[in-house]
Amino acid sequence: MKFKEIVELLQCEVLTANTDLEVDVDCAFGADLISDILMRTQEPTLLLSGLTNPQIIRLSDMIDLLGIVFVRGKRPSDELIKMAEERNLPLVTTQLTLYESSGILYNNGLRSCKI
Repeated sequence: MKFKEIVELLQCEVLTANTDLEVDVDCAFGADLISDILMRTQEPTLLLSGLTNPQIIRLSDMIDLLGIVFVRGKRPSDELIKMAEERNLPLVTTQLTLYESSGILYNNGLRSCKI
């Protein structure tokens, strides 16, 4: 599934400029704890989360994140968006909950990442 399809399915607002929305996304993982994300993601992953602190972007330096969907209408700071743009990491936000977002993506063929 292309990242741009995820943006459409979840009715997202794209937060980062000049990021590649044509990237292929094969799996996703949803969590609000950095320790869970670090321990559970073992392949290139789309992250769904409500975390909007700078550590979520620094996490992308440690694991292979393809992009982040902020759920529940969460909006990161301009500083965080700039950090993501420097890493070419797409950031989007949706009003949907983590549960709703995950269900929509799963029902449209996006699998859970391997844990």
